[in-house]
Amino acid sequence: MGKSAVQVLSTPHERAVEALRQVAVVVSASAFVALCAHISIPLPYTPVPLTAQNFGVLLVGLLLGSRRGFAALTLYLLEGIVGLPVFSPTGPGGVAQLFGVTGGFLLAYPLVAFLAGFILESGKRSFARAAVAAVAGEILLFAGGLAWLYVFTHSLAKAAYFGLYWFVAAEVIKIMLAAGIASRWRRNGIS
Repeated sequence: MGKSAVQVLSTPHERAVEALRQVAVVVSASAFVALCAHISIPLPYTPVPLTAQNFGVLLVGLLLGSRRGFAALTLYLLEGIVGLPVFSPTGPGGVAQLFGVTGGFLLAYPLVAFLAGFILESGKRSFARAAVAAVAGEILLFAGGLAWLYVFTHSLAKAAYFGLYWFVAAEVIKIMLAAGIASRWRRNGIS
């Protein structure tokens, strides 16, 4: 941030407007993930639905960065806990969804957004770096989701069957799409 940028936010009114803008960005990002959660396809061979939600989480982390991405996904979970219809409609909703089979994925979301954002903001914002950041986020996401599924199934093989194998191809597409959008967005100076 250059000297002129610091001077631009010198008045209390300007700082308040900027704070409101940042809140609006975080709330909008949370709403975007909720919208992605409703793009959901239940699969007959697993209790875990195929959703666009992971794409939304990755994109929010990559575009907003570590802190705002973490804040947006924490807000998203809080919205779900209080009963707002932000989670995938294939689950029970509310707090029950966090304790259901997809709870491990959901609870990992703030950390996934933080990690993806942190990796991207820590270096050159290229497609390759965005893809690496998204892959790292997905590894963390599936580690949390599969660990939670293990609690339900008492079997790593069943946890992987229910929560990983059916999703790999879709996750690769989500990673590439999120990395492409984020690198283009950043290259054009939008933040």
